Amino acid sequence: MCMCNRSMSRRDMMRGAVTLGTAAAVGGMELLRATPALAAVPNPSIASTSAWGARAASSAVSVLSYKPSYIVIHHTATSNTTATTQAAAYSLARSIQNYHMDSNGWIDTGQQFTVSRGGYAMEGRHRSLERLNLGTSFVRGAHVGAGNVNNEAIGIENEGLYTTATPPTALYDKLVNLCAYICDQYGLPATQIFGHRDFMATACPGNILYGMLPGLRSDVAAVLAGGNYSTVVDNATAGRFTASANWLTSSWSSQKNGADYRYANPVLASDTAWFKVNIPSAGNYMVDVWYPADPGYNTSTPYIVATSSGNQTVAVNQTTNGGSWRNIGTFNLAAGDYNVVGVSRWTSGTGYVIADAVRVRNS
Repeated sequence: MCMCNRSMSRRDMMRGAVTLGTAAAVGGMELLRATPALAAVPNPSIASTSAWGARAASSAVSVLSYKPSYIVIHHTATSNTTATTQAAAYSLARSIQNYHMDSNGWIDTGQQFTVSRGGYAMEGRHRSLERLNLGTSFVRGAHVGAGNVNNEAIGIENEGLYTTATPPTALYDKLVNLCAYICDQYGLPATQIFGHRDFMATACPGNILYGMLPGLRSDVAAVLAGGNYSTVVDNATAGRFTASANWLTSSWSSQKNGADYRYANPVLASDTAWFKVNIPSAGNYMVDVWYPADPGYNTSTPYIVATSSGNQTVAVNQTTNGGSWRNIGTFNLAAGDYNVVGVSRWTSGTGYVIADAVRVRNS
């Protein structure tokens, strides 16, 4: 989408301050696991063009027989939707392709990759994922209308409008993983991540996302340096959150992570809401929790962590310190895909217990 002005040349840009890059992608008949060329960074799940139901390109895409020099970061400048499902992400990918082909007259989606607000990564222009997996060439896009940049850059579109709003955690974390994988495959340093406005006069990718680019570069560099693991599971993450019908849904608090959160009355009985996390290898991991705080919420909400030696419980006062990540400790976790963090209703504390989001990381 990204309706951006096109005026500043690449030469003009390079005289100024360089920041971050962008692109957008959609894609595939199935979720594909990339086969890494350098194998240092965990590969993200990227939906291919067949997966999200892409149209055929109107003519053959151009494959450039060398590696890209930049990653360029964009925002779609569409609404900051609360629809964060995989189906919504695939619908976004189709709408971008239709707009680029039918309104712009391009042969296909302009960017190589797209990240949705729900944290789904998708191939954009056909064959972009194929070329990324090989790590020796890339598909020429149409995401930067200045100079020769499209012959040098991978573009990533990020769903939403980030002039004043902050990208959701799920989107940002997927963007970090995607950028790290692209950098690893092509041998790019994280310093080669730029914003669309670094190459031409445009508001893209929005003041907020653009201002996050130094942090993005740092986060990507950390992954490249140590293969650091970090994953976020929200109460709305498909297939990753389970709770009984006693756990109701609310979007009332502005401190929520994502579109909404779950709440329930405390009871002296077992009724735990669980967050399922894929732990890549056994070891010590830090667990962070996110919840909206309110004086009417619980003063002693039990968080249960399924450690390698059994469940451990940490009580959290949810009346304060909400709307950000709060560390509850470091735990030894077994490898595997299982229910790692739970929120229990079994407490003598008063007020609603809240289950919103958890983050598990090894640094």
